[in-house]
Amino acid sequence: MQQDDFHADALSLETLAVRAGHVRTAEQEHGEPIFTTSSFVYRSAAEAARKFGGEEPGNIYSRFTNPTVRIFEQRLAALEGGERCVATSSGMAAILSTALALLEVGDEIVASRSLFGSTVSLFSKYLGKFGITTRYVELGNLEEWEAAITPRTKLLFAETPSNPLSELVDIAALAEIAHHHGALLAIDNCFLTPALQRPLALGADLVIHSATKYLDGQGRAIGGAVVGRDKELEEVFGVVRTCGPCLSPFNAWIFLKGLETLSLRMRAHCDNALALARWLEAHPAVERVHYSGLESHPQHALARQQQSGFGAVLGVEIRGEREGAWSVIDATQLMSITGNLGDVKTTITHPATTTHGRLSDEQKASAGIREGLIRIAVGLEALDDLKADLARGLDPLV
Repeated sequence: MQQDDFHADALSLETLAVRAGHVRTAEQEHGEPIFTTSSFVYRSAAEAARKFGGEEPGNIYSRFTNPTVRIFEQRLAALEGGERCVATSSGMAAILSTALALLEVGDEIVASRSLFGSTVSLFSKYLGKFGITTRYVELGNLEEWEAAITPRTKLLFAETPSNPLSELVDIAALAEIAHHHGALLAIDNCFLTPALQRPLALGADLVIHSATKYLDGQGRAIGGAVVGRDKELEEVFGVVRTCGPCLSPFNAWIFLKGLETLSLRMRAHCDNALALARWLEAHPAVERVHYSGLESHPQHALARQQQSGFGAVLGVEIRGEREGAWSVIDATQLMSITGNLGDVKTTITHPATTTHGRLSDEQKASAGIREGLIRIAVGLEALDDLKADLARGLDPLV
């Protein structure tokens, strides 16, 4: 099937994840080719001039035009329902490229307090150096978002669900607030992926991905992406073209293979995570489980409204503060002690000293990152094996 043979809006997400973006070459390959080339050749000087001058479409240099990367971009754009996607070297590069493209000195960002630690550092430390101010608000409090916006606010930025407490914001309502004030709304969707949540359909302007996580799904490669309208994405493309935070063709190919099984994996992740969350919630050594799939979660109704699944990341508060949390982590024999997530292998970490370790004590407290908190990104192993692995550390705390 050629890309031109179907209309994306007539096909399901599962079909798009397998088929979208690939236009077969003259070799008539069935699988997507990997174009491991830095540059491209032309039949004449005139053809080169036309392509470099933008008069004729075509490949120029793999920093910004590579066929394998383009397949990934077109496929992810189709899955998210966006006009365009620009791939980047990492999820953080996607956020940085978006900021460089759309903001300038004196502009302001309003962002959730519940952000990945590196995103906070990027906004506060590095963008702050260049005269871009960030104000932080409680993720689910729409009144705080509204109150923090000024005439200089150009971008609202949120992760929903948040890392690692599974907090949410009403995306449609937040989009209305942003647009009322002439600002753009960017949603980091790497925890749920388009298989479980489509922020653009809810009114967001931009979707950010760390493709490293569930788009790959097996912990093999680093990459990122921004999806949205062509107007904003042309500016993001300009940053990638000029500054160079580009995605490699090989990593793009890996992500394409990941996308083929995205829906299947995310359903299986959700099933395992919900069952494990319920088991943990009942364990006497656990003080609280943060997971929007639980009926006890204060935003469970909102999660059901704007998501088709609850994801795989659990925030679990353990009795005994850091000592208790570390003892549970250290007792595991199956789970991988690592700061990454989005893998078929279950991972476990202590956010206060790893993923959010560079935040100040005040920032951690504001984001709800407590010493007894562990984060479990539930993989696809057998549920009973995961329970047994956690029980080794939990049972002695009772």
